[in-house]
Formats: sequence, C-alpha cells, structure tokens
Amino acid sequence: MMRVARFEEKGGKLKFAEVPLPEPGANQVRIKVSYCGVCHTDLFTQGHSEPGYYPKVPGHEVVGVVDVVGKDVKDFKAGDRVGVGWFGGSCHECAVCLRHNTWVGCQKVVATGAATNGGFATHMVANADAVAHIPDKLTDEEAAPLLCAGITTFNALRHVSAKAGDIVAVIGIGGLGHLGVQYAAKMGFEVVAISRGTDKKELALKLGARHYIDSSADPVKALLALGGARVILDTTGNSKLIESLLPALSFDGELVLAGISPDPITFFSLQILMRRITIRAWPSGDSRDTQDTLNFSAMSGVKSMNEVFSFDNIQAAWDRMVSTKAQFRVVVKIQ
Repeated sequence: MMRVARFEEKGGKLKFAEVPLPEPGANQVRIKVSYCGVCHTDLFTQGHSEPGYYPKVPGHEVVGVVDVVGKDVKDFKAGDRVGVGWFGGSCHECAVCLRHNTWVGCQKVVATGAATNGGFATHMVANADAVAHIPDKLTDEEAAPLLCAGITTFNALRHVSAKAGDIVAVIGIGGLGHLGVQYAAKMGFEVVAISRGTDKKELALKLGARHYIDSSADPVKALLALGGARVILDTTGNSKLIESLLPALSFDGELVLAGISPDPITFFSLQILMRRITIRAWPSGDSRDTQDTLNFSAMSGVKSMNEVFSFDNIQAAWDRMVSTKAQFRVVVKIQ
C-alpha cells in the first residue's frame, strides 16, 4: 500500500488515502517520491468538471528514486535519482511532435498530476519518456521546483534571439522570476529586474541582476535610459504592466510570456509593427528540456528558494501556494 494526498471532488480539500501500490507497465517506471513542489498549475487538477475525473493525485514537480522498472525501459534502472515535470509523455506520432521536435503541443500529451496521478504520494508511476536524471550536484529539494518553474524560465530564455551582453528584463522576482533572473545572468545577459517597490532590490542584485527598476515609478523611462530591452520576460501575468512596458522594447525586441494572465493583454499593432517586436510564450517543456534545465542549473549554480512543508502538512503547503503569500516556491518533503 502507499499513501496519497488527493482531490476527491471539484474544488475540495486534499485528503489522505491509503491505496494499492501501482505496478509500472511497459515503458514505465515506478518512483519512490522524496520531494514534490506545489505549483499554481496544480489548480487545474482541483478544478476539473469532467465526469469520472476524481479522485486525482496532483503534483508535477516530482523528485525521487526509481524502485521498479517496467518492460522495455532502457535509460533508467532501480536506484536512479529522477525527476518528472508537467510533461508526462505523449504519442510521439502527430505532426506537432515530428515537425517541431517537441511533445509539449501534442493533442495527446499526458499532463502529470492532471491526466495521471502525480507526486503528492509516496510512490507514482511515470512514462519513461517523461523522466529525467537528477545531477549529483543538486539535492532533491533543490531539484523539485526546477521541474516546472525552472524549466519554464530556462526554456523561455534559451530560445530568445538576445546575445550575451544584451539587456534582458525580467518582470517579477517571485517563484518564477527569482529563477529567471539567475538563468538570464548565467547566460551572460545584462539583467534588469523589475518589481513593485524596492524591498526586493537587494535580493535581485544578489541573484545576478545588474539593474533594478521599481515598476510603480516610471519603468519605461528607466529601461529606455539603459537603451531599451532586447527581451522582456514576464513571470507575473500582470497584463497592465506588460502592456505598459511594450514601448521599452528595443528594435527587434521580444516580449516573452511565462506567467499566466487572467486578463487579456491588449496592444495596438502599430506598437509592434514599426519596431518589429515579437510576442511569444513558452509553456514549460518536455523531458529533454527538463534534463537540460537540471544539467544547466547544476553546472551554473542556479538555486531555487523554497519553503518546505512535511507531507502531513500538505494542505498547509497548498493553502500557502494558493494565498500567493509564498515569496518563492513551496515544496513538500514526502518521505
């Protein structure tokens, strides 16, 4: 038997249950979970309406050790330290996968902790193509948030057109942003951190930012005084702030969206037309991106700042995340 924390109805609280240990099928592994992050996108698991969906175990920042290997698994063995992110596998056959060399946009993509049971449990089964190895330099606690928050910001930044020395502005110094600042700095960009007030200035500079801008003052003027941003990476989903910062992008600049906005983001076509501005977004990544994120983080020393809760207190961890009072990432020590 194993212990899980799961939602048994839409909008409900997490409830503990004892359930049978699952056995991995072909091309699957079973993981003994050590840590799991609590992410805002876990809210999708709590809010499903489809019949027969519940009960469901959330959690898609999963770290643990492989304890059972299914048939035909070649890249993992019992005892391997591994991680699983939001991407839980896909068909590998549709045009999106083949044309773009990614599985994230596949219509049959498996979402860990949403389509399948996730890491709020002592054990979980995962498709082998969703699993990545944890480098020795990263502890389990350090690795967990990198499997969603880390991969989202790392993947977004490594695909921009900016070159080393270009100005890259990061909006927000929270759960995503504090990682985005570190990745941008380690990639060699001249990093500008943007947040409301000045209380996070010292931290932003410590994380690698060269400049700090208070968004409640005149951030456009401040960015233009630096020559304009080649890239603005938003991690907040603050649509009004995003809209206001468009004039601060330089010629051929890029606005990259990594946060989820509850409101529409509006702009005039002339705002982006005359300066050839690109607007793009990055929705996490697949297991290859996960592996790259973990390897780069271990090599460069990028660290997630975490609030750690025990498995017994997982509802408190969930409430902390939902309240938005957590300054950075919330992680649960499962066992």
